[in-house]
Amino acid sequence: MLRVNFNKWLTVFASCGEVSLKGTLAIAFIAILCLAMFSAFAPRVIAQQSSADWPMFHADPSHSGAGTGNSPLTSTLLWRYTTGSWVYSSPAVVDGVVYVGSEDGNFYALNATSGDKLWSYPTGGSVDSCPAVVSGVVYIGSWDGNVYALDASSGVQIWNFTTGSAIHSSPAVVNGVVYVGSDDWNVYALNATNGAFLWSYLTGDWVESSPAVVGGVVYVGSDDGTVYALDASMGVQLWNYTTSFIYVRSNAVSSSPAVVGGVVYVGSWDDNVYALNATSGAKLWSYKTGNEVSSSPAVVGGVVYVGSDDDKVYALNATDGAVLWNFATGSAIHSSPAVVGGVVYIGSDDDNVYALNATSGAKLWSYKTGDEVSSSPAVVGGVVYVGSDDDKVYALGASPTPSNTLFIIIGIVVAVVIVDAVFLMLQKRLKTKTKNPPTTPQNSTSISSVQISQG
Repeated sequence: MLRVNFNKWLTVFASCGEVSLKGTLAIAFIAILCLAMFSAFAPRVIAQQSSADWPMFHADPSHSGAGTGNSPLTSTLLWRYTTGSWVYSSPAVVDGVVYVGSEDGNFYALNATSGDKLWSYPTGGSVDSCPAVVSGVVYIGSWDGNVYALDASSGVQIWNFTTGSAIHSSPAVVNGVVYVGSDDWNVYALNATNGAFLWSYLTGDWVESSPAVVGGVVYVGSDDGTVYALDASMGVQLWNYTTSFIYVRSNAVSSSPAVVGGVVYVGSWDDNVYALNATSGAKLWSYKTGNEVSSSPAVVGGVVYVGSDDDKVYALNATDGAVLWNFATGSAIHSSPAVVGGVVYIGSDDDNVYALNATSGAKLWSYKTGDEVSSSPAVVGGVVYVGSDDDKVYALGASPTPSNTLFIIIGIVVAVVIVDAVFLMLQKRLKTKTKNPPTTPQNSTSISSVQISQG
């Protein structure tokens, strides 16, 4: 209950002589005050609702797969954008823009809120490489054998570098250097500013794996079945680890390493997930799934999350490889998990995107697309962005920031309207008093005891 005595206000306004002007100025002052409060408050609200960007494959150069901010707890379809072919590429999301490639040979920039196309860039081949977006530049590989650097705001080409074969690997950009693999069996290091060649390292087969770069070392797998550690400045091999060979089937390492806490976690087509010492390459443990592991592990809170072609998502103890839980989908899993706010997001060849409780593996929700989901999700600002073989890019989840901002604006408008109404009432009362001067003390007392109740 709020009680206001108007006698003091009326006395002040009467002494000014112009109630109308004084009321207008007071309303303006309160409106400005409200807007100032909104300006100070709104950024905090937005910051609480959003999260850090997802600038490259598996979120960061270490490929941890870990994001921050809100967990999309619903599978609400916010928008979908149709390209000309399958979308194997995993999105990068930076400054409100979704960057993603398509098998139609184009690379797209989409508005993260609406899904509207901002620009596209045609390459000479399919684009299933995930982009890296750093300092206003997008780096992407294509089946035409080129690494492209594009202006992030316009899509204009800054430079390109030609390798000897198709590029499936996703670039990692660290300290002004682009690291990427090629099907010509090489790992490349390129100057991020101009695309100049710095060094290359020849492996024994295709390099589909995406390099992780941590502490001046490049960690990458090759389809020759080997995980390599290379000096980031010179490309000299520091160590290698060869996974086991399976008769008839290859032991290719197309999985991209995640390097967390001095350990390299990676999958192999020999059905195993490996943990290797990042300094020496010594095997710490391995866990055998029921089929090939081309999914790239995410490592968060001492747990390794990874998919397998045996149709399951696994949670393994990062220290010893013990199984904490597994979740069965309806088909093979080539997608790599993203972990945000205690939830694991991953696609499956059963056409679904899944959200799983990171602690128990319980399914929170799933969303069925029109085809297999090999693309790996990016999670930013409470939204899951992911591609599908149905030619589409999806945005799933909720976008709470606009509604909160709207509530604040509505509150300000309501406050100003209330203040305006109060001053109009005061003005009317004062005019009435001026026309009909009080003849007894009782009239003055009557006015001064006016009370407004607000509950």
